[in-house]
Amino acid sequence: MSQLLQYDEQCAWRYNLQRIQRVTPRPAAWSHHGTAFHSAVEAYEKSGRAMSEGEVVELFADRYSVLTNEALDQEPDTDRWLAAGYTGGEDIERRYFLGQAQAAHYVKWAAENPATTWVTPSEEIGVELHFEVEMGGVVVRGYIDHLLIDEGGSVRVRDWKTGSMKSRFQLQTYGVAVRKLYNVEVDRADWYLAKEGRSSRPVRLDESTEEMVAERFAAMDAGVKRGDFPANPGYSCRFCDVSHACFFK
Repeated sequence: MSQLLQYDEQCAWRYNLQRIQRVTPRPAAWSHHGTAFHSAVEAYEKSGRAMSEGEVVELFADRYSVLTNEALDQEPDTDRWLAAGYTGGEDIERRYFLGQAQAAHYVKWAAENPATTWVTPSEEIGVELHFEVEMGGVVVRGYIDHLLIDEGGSVRVRDWKTGSMKSRFQLQTYGVAVRKLYNVEVDRADWYLAKEGRSSRPVRLDESTEEMVAERFAAMDAGVKRGDFPANPGYSCRFCDVSHACFFK
């Protein structure tokens, strides 16, 4: 799933540098922030929302610290870290506290917004649920952050976001995958926006078909096999972790 988003919605040349040429990416604190937030919220939701706010915050802090320290071992020069508008060191420190505040707010928000997590027929909890399904001749794999029981008994897809970039197609793919694998209705999706401390307005998925989704995966697969990697230089280059190896920027 992440490969299509990178190739089709971000920059195909970045896909080439990172996944074909295997350029070593520059570290970024925002990446560890996102991973640690997901780990904390995942544990909270899997506990049936029984974990305390303090436990969730501590889990974020511990996970963020481990990931950041591992990255610092690989690249100790924080001036080489990606950090839009900050120095690398400043961004590492501020996200440690920002992420804790966001984790704490998620627990408060969840208390005000009760929800029931969907469980698969084989009793897998619909949190960070792995899927693997064929679409358009391409095997699509990914993890869905959260699946909830929606109004009327259908399933709602939710994606947790610590950053700003949102992909409607990602939600559409998740919806199609859940329908195909479990034969259930998936009519709506949304994002939980950690920056704003709330969920987004619902996105309709009832008109998203497998054929529509499969077409884009097939097109990406054909483009990669042709060696077709058009660059998309612009503002997003500031956030590209392989831009140091790119002449298009």
